[in-house]
Amino acid sequence: MPTCSLRYRSHRPDDAKVRGRLKELAQERPRFGYRRLGVLLYREGHAVNLKRVLRLYREEGLKLRAKKRKRIASAQRVRPEATTAINQV
Repeated sequence: MPTCSLRYRSHRPDDAKVRGRLKELAQERPRFGYRRLGVLLYREGHAVNLKRVLRLYREEGLKLRAKKRKRIASAQRVRPEATTAINQV
């Protein structure tokens, strides 16, 4: 390798322990998202940033499906009165 060219080497620590524990917690609590799982990891002593938890969560395919919201009409619907003249509306 020429001495005039340098390539970046990642200094990221190994995430195997955190990744394994994240999968276990997601199996135990399937309705928990990455934030709540991140809090559980933090309580267990894993010093993990939430952004890292989100990255691992997505890489493992644990994405929680969003619930569809029920649409509710905000007010009673009233039919407009019939027009009786030109340009009345």
